Amino acid sequence: MVDYFEFYGLPLSFNPDAALIKQQFYAFSKKFHPDFYINETEEKQAEVLELSTVNNKAYQVLSDPQKRLHYILELKGFLKEGENYVLPQSFLMDMMDVNETLMDLQFDPDPLRLEALKTDVDAIEQSLYNEISVLTASFDTQTEAEQVKSLTAVKDLYYRTKYLFRIRESIDKAENL
Repeated sequence: MVDYFEFYGLPLSFNPDAALIKQQFYAFSKKFHPDFYINETEEKQAEVLELSTVNNKAYQVLSDPQKRLHYILELKGFLKEGENYVLPQSFLMDMMDVNETLMDLQFDPDPLRLEALKTDVDAIEQSLYNEISVLTASFDTQTEAEQVKSLTAVKDLYYRTKYLFRIRESIDKAENL
C-alpha cells in the first residue's frame, strides 16, 4: 500500500494542512503529466502514468475527511479487508429500535414519525463525529501507545458511522415511498 502522506512529504495526520495537500497535488500533476514524457521509453511512460495515478488517488483520499479516516485506519493496520467487526451490544440495541421504526414506517407511512427518526439518527451521527473529532484532534501529539488507543476507539466509531450510513439509505428510501 502506498503511503500517500509519505508520497506528499507530509506527516501522517487526521487533520493535514489542506493547502499543502492541494499544493503537492498541483506540483505533482505538472511533474508527472504524461504529455511531458511522450518521447521517453515505454517503461518511463508507464512509470509516470503510475505516479500520476498515485497522485490523483492521494489527493482524493487525503482531501476527503471520511476517506482519509478509512485510509489511516487501513494504513495503520486497524482495518482489514473482509473483517467481521463486532459492534457493541448497546449500539446494536439502539439500532434495532431504529430499524424497527423503519420497518413500521414501510407498512404505515407517517411523515412526522419519519422526520423524528431522521432527527434521532442525525443526533447519533453528530455525536459519533464529535467523538471522532476529539480523538483525532490530539492524535498528532500523542505517544505511540496513546495513538494505538485512539485508533482502536476511532475504528469502533468508524464502523458505527458505516452502520448509520446504511440506516440513512433506508431512511432515504422510506422518504421516497
